[in-house]
Amino acid sequence: MTSMTPVRSGARTTVLTLDERITGALVGAAVGDALGGPVEGRPPEQIMARHGGRISGIVGPWDGDDWRTARPIAPYHKGDGHVTDDTLMTHALVRVYDAVRDHLDAYAVADHLVPELISTPRWIPELEADALPLQRIFLAEKWIVARLHYGHVDPREAGSGNIVNCGAAMYMAPVGLVNAAHPEAAYAEALDVAGAHQSSYGREAAGVFAAAVAAACAPDATPAGVVETCLSLAKDGTRSAIEAVCEVAARHHDFETALAPLRAAVAPFDTVGPDYRAPSLGARRPSRLHAIEELPIALGMLLVADGDYRHAVLGSVNYGRDCDSIATMSGAVAGALHGEPAVPADWVRTVAEASRLDLHAPARALAGVAREVFARDTARRRAHESAFAALAGTP
Repeated sequence: MTSMTPVRSGARTTVLTLDERITGALVGAAVGDALGGPVEGRPPEQIMARHGGRISGIVGPWDGDDWRTARPIAPYHKGDGHVTDDTLMTHALVRVYDAVRDHLDAYAVADHLVPELISTPRWIPELEADALPLQRIFLAEKWIVARLHYGHVDPREAGSGNIVNCGAAMYMAPVGLVNAAHPEAAYAEALDVAGAHQSSYGREAAGVFAAAVAAACAPDATPAGVVETCLSLAKDGTRSAIEAVCEVAARHHDFETALAPLRAAVAPFDTVGPDYRAPSLGARRPSRLHAIEELPIALGMLLVADGDYRHAVLGSVNYGRDCDSIATMSGAVAGALHGEPAVPADWVRTVAEASRLDLHAPARALAGVAREVFARDTARRRAHESAFAALAGTP
């Protein structure tokens, strides 16, 4: 299960292995998350005014030294290279895979992910303290604890009733990586896992994002190929939103010119409305016609950047709105396409040090799991082939 896409390195040609793609995806996602965190929820115009131009790297908190008391997000230290809940949840899901060492489903969320959130204190960069992850995640994620731990709801149905947002999609990269180069399997598994958390287009986005990451791991993967794979699997408003955004993105080669057109393209499918901090009455309600904003924009920025990590992530960050999740997604896909060398080393170092996280340990763990799962899948497939051949009377 080793991807062999050639990568030019001076006069020498190297290849990307499974481990390198997994590392690129998980490190790339975490760095994108950290870059987007301090400007999350802000429109591009405010971001430009606050920072004197477009963001080109890691920046400090929006409110400077007043972050401890500033509203509406105090007391979170968002900025200075701190990862947010996107990365905390992604790493938690990696630990679930590390424990189960096989494919996951909604019951794995109840049996393993929920205990991760409520029983094991960890360093939370934005809180600058050891705390339960439950104390950092927001209501859409606390929902799974309320429904599964306290409500004892069937895990396969627990996502029904939650607000529909990118809460489940934002941490589905590990599902794509365990199913590397098999986007159909990633899509199906993510839909099962996300059923404990989300419904409607939130759940659909989780499946499509996992498929995008899996597709980016395939030999000879390209940004356009990743998008085509997503379109072949996505349903309803999610598919329409990706198609509309990526059609516009294909006409741009710089995120500066793409910011407003991409927003205009996704707006008909987005339920939040023009003011991200004052969502519309119909925001985040189930619908077959709508889509989350984050995934289509992330894929659009990937096309605008032609897969270049820095360009895709900075476009995602400067887009504003839910830009930490957008940059998490574009960072994961671009990282899977090109490996960790595509992620600026100074960004990786700063995020790891500021967040007090080993950004490579989750990748090492998940690569081991992916190989074990592939071996299990191979054995299961051969057993099925043998049984079916006996049933069909074929040699």
